[in-house]
Amino acid sequence: MAHGRIKIALLIILIIIVLTFFVSLIAGIIGRPFGGKIGVVEIEGVIIQSKDAMEDIVRFKEDEGIKGVIIRINSPGGSVAPTQEIQREVKKLREKKKVYVSMSSVCASGGYYIATAGERIYANPSTITGSIGVIMEHAVIEDLLKKVGIQTDSIKSGEYKDTGTPFRKMKEEEKRYLNELLNNIHEQFIKDVAEGRKMSIDRAKKLSDGRVYTGTQAKDLGLVDNIGTFYDTVDDMKKTLNIKGKPVLVYGKRPFSFLKWLVSSISNELISQYYASPFKYLFSP
Repeated sequence: MAHGRIKIALLIILIIIVLTFFVSLIAGIIGRPFGGKIGVVEIEGVIIQSKDAMEDIVRFKEDEGIKGVIIRINSPGGSVAPTQEIQREVKKLREKKKVYVSMSSVCASGGYYIATAGERIYANPSTITGSIGVIMEHAVIEDLLKKVGIQTDSIKSGEYKDTGTPFRKMKEEEKRYLNELLNNIHEQFIKDVAEGRKMSIDRAKKLSDGRVYTGTQAKDLGLVDNIGTFYDTVDDMKKTLNIKGKPVLVYGKRPFSFLKWLVSSISNELISQYYASPFKYLFSP
């Protein structure tokens, strides 16, 4: 009889231990169910499309369990329209939730454009940022084609329809036409920088001549708010949101894309070559 009671007592103790273990494990995985989650949107490499980032932003905006979002950027910029789309979605997200920006090794040009939509911007001391400008480049192979005996003809319905073709040198009026386009985009960039950083247009213009800055320089100029790592950003958001315990970081989930990985890898290599060379090229904006 006593032996049977001992078995039952041991069984109860074992059940309690197992239940305690699983409760602790589940609590560690899901964190605090109310207010303990921070979304993380990662923008990596050259910005060539906006779909993935916008889907993450919209999902976090609609998820009531996500109280704040960190935009983690490691990008030299990219195409104009996708960059502007992401920046606009970040602004809309900020209307509902706290949005901080954490810069990695590079957050320049279009990367910085997106960063201006955040409430607070964090950079590392050596982060390369700024590059507030727009550039358009094209190769001209006219002389090469002449050497190999190839001639090209174009039939067009408008005077400027073939502007930028690599098969001939650009005319002066075509250069003026394209320069007007770039100036218009640059003005949009400057306006958004001024608005996001709460500075005058004149002040933003002075900082928007295309040059890059380190994170430390950018802070002194008012282009970023704090010098700190990604986890410094997390800690500050945790305090702001009054999250008790360790916050749960919820990352955007996307299927692996070989093309995206390849483009990102190549762009990162180009970045290192770009900043190591006096002959610089920039991605717009």
